[in-house]
Amino acid sequence: MKQLSTLLILLTLAACKQTPKEDSKNEQQDSSAIVEEKYPQSLSNTFKAHGGLELWRDQRTLSFSMERPDFTEVHTIDLHTRKDRVDTEKFILGFDGQQVWLQDEGEKYKGNPGFYHNLMFYFYAMPFVLADDGIVYGHTEDLVFEGKHYPGVRIAYHDGVGASSKDEYYIHYDPITNQMVWLGYTVTYKSGEKSDNIRWIRYSDWIEVEGLLLPKSISWYTYESRTPLEPRNTVTFNDIKLSTTKKSDSFYAKPESAAYVELKKS
Repeated sequence: MKQLSTLLILLTLAACKQTPKEDSKNEQQDSSAIVEEKYPQSLSNTFKAHGGLELWRDQRTLSFSMERPDFTEVHTIDLHTRKDRVDTEKFILGFDGQQVWLQDEGEKYKGNPGFYHNLMFYFYAMPFVLADDGIVYGHTEDLVFEGKHYPGVRIAYHDGVGASSKDEYYIHYDPITNQMVWLGYTVTYKSGEKSDNIRWIRYSDWIEVEGLLLPKSISWYTYESRTPLEPRNTVTFNDIKLSTTKKSDSFYAKPESAAYVELKKS
């Protein structure tokens, strides 16, 4: 190396400095291309219209509250591990990553903890949860509502994915803005059998949180076959927060006074 000329040394150092930048740029482009190719183009466009998958995946903790007739529910979710916790004045419900638990000394909770603990999260975190692993994407016909056509994507799951892998979802978006407008879904959790009864939720009330477009409220509609008719009930989300910081594992762990619950289909 001592025998090299000063000019050659400088040229070599310059080349070494430039190469990592080019490699880094190529890696970023390759990574972006992989994200684009994994999903249907129309769904990728919807992710972008809501702030993008990269920004969503940078977030670690999501929380929001919902008003019920007798109490307020505060939902907290670890977006990477999908551990969750639902806090109320009457009971606390959670998932520690392995099992669902319930703290309900007054026996106020009357639902199905295994079904409910993350139910509202999945409705709330649309469309981003449609980028989860184990999903099969397909074609679906346009949804027509009040004369307007909303193109869509059919969502199905590989066997064994989630609590009810035979569920199907249909996301429909505005053809101009690419923002999500409708979610159709079937429920097979109780029967375990596929269903053609599609229920419809309208997403038209969006709010920006940390650069991402998330729902402020969603409305279930009455329906006939594949056609939504009119609003039936609306759920409003409050105190919406996103953070890149994770909560401790103990936050999602079963309290001593709680009990693990048996997952049941009915």
